[in-house]
Amino acid sequence: MIGAPEPSGLGVLTNRRFLLLWLSQLSTQVGGNMVLYGLTILVYGLTTSNSAVSLLILTFLVPSVVFSAVAGVYVDRIDRRLILVSTNLGRGIAILAIAFVSGQLWLIYVLNIAVSTATTLFAPAEAAMIPFLVDREQLLQANGLFTFTLNAAFAIGFALLGPLVVNLAGSTALLVLVAALYFVAAVFCFTLPQTEPEALPQEGALGGTERAVAALVDELREGLTYIHSNPRIFWSLTYLAVTASLIGVLGAMGPGFATKALGLREQDFVVVILPLAVGIVSGILVLNAYGRFLPRRRVIEGGLLTLSGALLVISLAGPLSRFLTDASVHHQSVAQLGPLVSLLSIVVVLAFVAGGAYAFVAIPAQTQLQEELPEEVRGRVFGVLNMLVSISSFLPIVVVGPVADLVGTPAVLVAAALIVGAIGVGSMIVVTPDRVAAATPPAHVAPVDPISITIGHARDDRAHRSRAVDGSPADGTAAGIREPDLASRRGEPPA
Repeated sequence: MIGAPEPSGLGVLTNRRFLLLWLSQLSTQVGGNMVLYGLTILVYGLTTSNSAVSLLILTFLVPSVVFSAVAGVYVDRIDRRLILVSTNLGRGIAILAIAFVSGQLWLIYVLNIAVSTATTLFAPAEAAMIPFLVDREQLLQANGLFTFTLNAAFAIGFALLGPLVVNLAGSTALLVLVAALYFVAAVFCFTLPQTEPEALPQEGALGGTERAVAALVDELREGLTYIHSNPRIFWSLTYLAVTASLIGVLGAMGPGFATKALGLREQDFVVVILPLAVGIVSGILVLNAYGRFLPRRRVIEGGLLTLSGALLVISLAGPLSRFLTDASVHHQSVAQLGPLVSLLSIVVVLAFVAGGAYAFVAIPAQTQLQEELPEEVRGRVFGVLNMLVSISSFLPIVVVGPVADLVGTPAVLVAAALIVGAIGVGSMIVVTPDRVAAATPPAHVAPVDPISITIGHARDDRAHRSRAVDGSPADGTAAGIREPDLASRRGEPPA
């Protein structure tokens, strides 16, 4: 008798209840990334200030760090369907309100903080719904589909639909459309079954919050101690922090770079974002096919040096394009290149290279971190490491806006390129060949697929959330899926 075929990754969509939850995720993830693009353009258009864009990005990031530790306490004590519906309605109303107060900068910030805070409740409730809706044998497919959607939504929302809607109809129309997506997601969630909340202990939700915060502090101390005693963990964390910071830095400076360095409108910085996203996806596909044959540490270091070089040349793209254009007048061989020496062509090619290099840093670093952590502490320490990555990315985002306003975006890109290159060189010097060999899996060990590692990390992250809430062991069967997080994506790349 022939065994039953392995279930396909999309077979879980035949489960109607899960399909509705996934459609809700698709709507909110794509919509959230569209809002990120639209508000970036709107704020820069109001202020022409990189500092204002940096502050906007912080309104996306800070609530997730401040409130995520205690959000699980309330998620476990309230009907999750109610949380999903109410947070989607609340976010839709807030986004709609931004559309009508788009001339008031401080109101945009306040309303966006409200949206981000609601997301900290929505994300764990959504993740906790997955094992409630699907059978255990479908969990891997369900988690994989959610993880793929999380990464694909950035390219679809931020790099494709966001720029398209803004250029065709404007930022206000984009905000109204995204509000509609949140309302549609609320309808999808309303059709889901109710869940029984856990009984409140004597200390109530407030006591649970105190316990969650205390557990978080203990695990933060444990994570710092573990990092200090394990240099390879420190370097993996450094790589992830660098890539997370770069995403925030590029997001904060994107409109300013488009207008002042490329001579475009602020909404046209998609000419950088879109090839960057395509490069990231291409890098992931290459790693998925051939990454197992390459020494991981050297792939990361090569990615850092390539990323540094691409950023450096992008910062000099204007003078380089003028030089090539002048040379084409006197040299026929250069003149034959034609449009290839234009400023936009150079930027597009370099952005694609930078995206591929980003993937070559972020994916292997995340995979290495997953392999280095012992299974018995992986959930606790990985959650703390993700928080540290988020926190470490705050400073560059806070600093980059004011500095770019003072010295210009090309100068900041040069500084970022030099820092990334210095970290790559430092890794090559500090990490000896013996350590590189030790960090490379032996030949008899099955190689780790980066995509599988991403799915596994999501499950470990959910396990960490459960322990932070009530201190009890978690079975690790549910994936922790989050809304878009520019700074870290909890250690995941944005592609």
